Amino acid sequence: MERLFKAAGYSWAGLQAVWRSEAAFRQEVILCIPLVPLALWWGETGLERAMLLGALLLVLIVELVNSGLEAVVDRIGSEINPLSKTAKDVGSAAVLLSLLNVVVVWGLILL
Repeated sequence: MERLFKAAGYSWAGLQAVWRSEAAFRQEVILCIPLVPLALWWGETGLERAMLLGALLLVLIVELVNSGLEAVVDRIGSEINPLSKTAKDVGSAAVLLSLLNVVVVWGLILL
């Protein structure tokens, strides 16, 4: 049980850190605030609600992973390196695809 509480504490610390340091994460959370109730309202079945909410949650998850990746790359060094650029670009592309996923899922369910 102690391990579970420690893990929850580390997770909470991670959420706090990304909230403080990443404007993109804050913007995505703020965007989710009105969309979560709309997903619950507009989804006609449990599956539709789960898909609408899951698409939103996926954006936040991918942004967290991207932020962690960027932190590790920045920790390694500040010099310009093509591999560092590629790693950051790939993380950014993952976020973009997760946002595109929201548009596709919401569009297919609601239209």
